[in-house]
Order: sequence, then structure tokens, then C-alpha cells
Amino acid sequence: MREPFGRIDGDAELHARMLPFCRLRPGEIWEDVVAGHRVGVLDACAAPDGARIVGKRAPTLCIADPPYNVAVGATNSAALGVVAAEAYESFTGQWLEASISTLAAAASLYVWIGADPKRGLHPLPEFVLAMRARGEWALRNWITLRNQRGYGTQSNWMWVRQELLYYARGKPHFDVAAEYTDIPKILRGYYKDVGGKRTENAARGKSDTIRAGNVWVDIQQVFYRLHENVPGCYAQKPLKAIERIVRSATVPGDTVIDPFAHSGTTLIACEKLGRRAITLDLDPVYAEITIRRLERYRATGREGWQCDSPFPELGLE
Repeated sequence: MREPFGRIDGDAELHARMLPFCRLRPGEIWEDVVAGHRVGVLDACAAPDGARIVGKRAPTLCIADPPYNVAVGATNSAALGVVAAEAYESFTGQWLEASISTLAAAASLYVWIGADPKRGLHPLPEFVLAMRARGEWALRNWITLRNQRGYGTQSNWMWVRQELLYYARGKPHFDVAAEYTDIPKILRGYYKDVGGKRTENAARGKSDTIRAGNVWVDIQQVFYRLHENVPGCYAQKPLKAIERIVRSATVPGDTVIDPFAHSGTTLIACEKLGRRAITLDLDPVYAEITIRRLERYRATGREGWQCDSPFPELGLE
């Protein structure tokens, strides 16, 4: 099996061929008549765009996966490329303010962020400082997701981590009790007296598996053999990770905003879990992929395309 095409944002000709098949143009919003999801071709840095697509139902959760200011897939493009640090910090401040302004008084914020070792771990420290200046937001955790493929050289340890920062404002909903991994509880030899009875660690708790912590080694990075794969979307995050965030931070009926739609994973997670998704992207192609992914899921139960094309009109199967 192989994907029908490479990275969309790195192939101007391919991107141009997809544009005529996109139902939205810049500034337009698509609303789902079934669950109320909204997808817009809008600017994450523009507060008026955020206010317009959100409407009156303030989200209680924001999941953001902005470009990291590093070259992705050995390609430096306008969408996922490298700009001056000052320009990136300005971009960060703009999308943060625009997104935060849409949220409820008590809300959660999860942000995927990169760390370039060749540039002093930029932009991770700068983002942390930007959030520190927003005193109403408290850092709740620093989560690491394992990147099974990794990258590196023969002269260094392989980089196999993706960073996810979790912030909260006020006292938003948080339920980690239901978040257990698929990893069996195998630790032996730790004992504790409970109710006068000496019990082993593995015998206590609500599950035979380990509860999720802040190192998510049980989640598989998305690649072409997985059904959830969306060809051409090189920044795609695992659906299982987004579902974990949505379940722990919201209740059914809540609204979730994702200011960087990309492959539409947040919308699919919300659709599966009974939440309402609000998502936007500057690029009509990714907005169209997001809508098509929802339609495909409802029609077939498939969470992505694996190695099929999201744009069969192009004849690239």
C-alpha cells in the first residue's frame, strides 16, 4: 500500500488541483445540520473570525495544534515552515488571544507544541512564557506523546517525543477516572494495608489496566497503514489522543474549538463522543477534508482514508 500523493502543503500543483472541489471559500462557514458542528475557512489569528464561528455557545475546551515553526517532512512551506522567531511569537500571541476570547470562564486549553533542538528548543520556551503572562491560566500538566518513528542521527539519541501542554482557567470539568490505557496492570511487589487487609498494587483500582498519566506510550502515531490516516496531512494527530482529551475535559453536549482544523481529527473525536466541534483553517483544502472526513465517517464508519484519496475526483487512487 502507498498513499495516493505526498504532503499537500508542499505540492503547489496538487493543492491547486484540489481547490476547485472545495465547497468553502475564505470567510465562509459550513454548519452541520445533524450535530451543529461548524467548519470555517477563517483566520485563527483574527478575533472577529473566532467570535463569528463560535456564536453564543462558548466552548469549554480548546485543542490547538499550530505550526511549530520547524520544517516538517524535510519541506519548508508557507503553511508548515520556518519564520523568524519574532514573527512566530507575534503569531502565537494573536491566535492565543483570538481563541481564548471565545472560551467559557472555566475552560481547558491543550496545545501541541514543538521544540527545535537546533534553535534552543524554540518555540516551546517562548510559548510557556507567553502563557505565564496570562495569569488567569494555570499550567496543569506537561504531557509527552511517544512518536514511534522518531528522528535523529547516529551521533545522538533519537527524538521520539511530541509535547502537549495542558492549561486551565477557573475550575473546568476534569475526569481522569475513566481514562485508562490499554496497558495491563503488571506491576508486582508493592503492597498496602487497605481496610485491614494487605493488598497488592495490581489488585487495587477500578481496572485491570494502567490509568493514563502524562506520558502516553499507549497511543500509536498516525501512519499510512491506519484507517484514520488522511493522506497529505503531515501534521495529523492520533484520534485516540484527541478522544482522551475530549472525554476528560468535557461532558456530552459541550462545545470544543480547534483553531487549526488540518485533517479534522478534533471534529471526528467530537462526533464520536457526542460533543459539538467548532474548527477553522485558513486553507479551503483542509476545511474540505475536514467536512469530507465527517461525511465519510457517518456513511461508512471509517475514521479516515488510510491509503485512499480524500479527493477521488483527481483520479489519484
